[in-house]
Amino acid sequence: MLRGPDWARTALIRRIAAGLLTLAAVALLLVPEDAPAETSVLVAVRDLAPGSTVAAADLAVRRWPTAQVPAGALHAVPDADGRVLAGAVRAGEALTDLRLIGPQLVVRAGGPDAAAVPLRPADPAVAALLAPGTVVDVVAPGDGAGGARVVAGRATVLSVLATAPGGPGRGTEGPLVLVALPQDVATEVAAASLAGELAVTLR
Repeated sequence: MLRGPDWARTALIRRIAAGLLTLAAVALLLVPEDAPAETSVLVAVRDLAPGSTVAAADLAVRRWPTAQVPAGALHAVPDADGRVLAGAVRAGEALTDLRLIGPQLVVRAGGPDAAAVPLRPADPAVAALLAPGTVVDVVAPGDGAGGARVVAGRATVLSVLATAPGGPGRGTEGPLVLVALPQDVATEVAAASLAGELAVTLR
């Protein structure tokens, strides 16, 4: 059995080694992990209704982990201030380009040559059945009694705007429905809305 100075020296070395290993383990636990990258994101501070105009007071800039930022996210208050929402937004939700009525939304819904055209359905109750993304046909009165003609087929609803006076068509009240159509068809629908009431049928 080992005794004497050699034994004491060996025991001391072992204790020192054990202590160093313990300190190393504690140091590893105390080393902070790299913080995830963050990005400034524009979010709603309250629930916002579809068709409403966004105000600066409705918005805030928050720091989000970059990996969680949705595609097309907006980053500053001026990006959305004064613009119209295509659909509802919940408090805390990040605003993206497709949440707002604008060129990106029109192109996504109707293709690269699309245009947005507002129309006021002859039956205002129909607007309650519509939502962004709904596909409809736009129908105008025909030349004969009781006749009708399809002015535009497969129009994509961009937004249903709240009831307000004024707007296209002979009717001056009721919700406005904003739809995306090819440019030439959109022009025809706009002209038809000036000549008489339009109806929409759901696909």
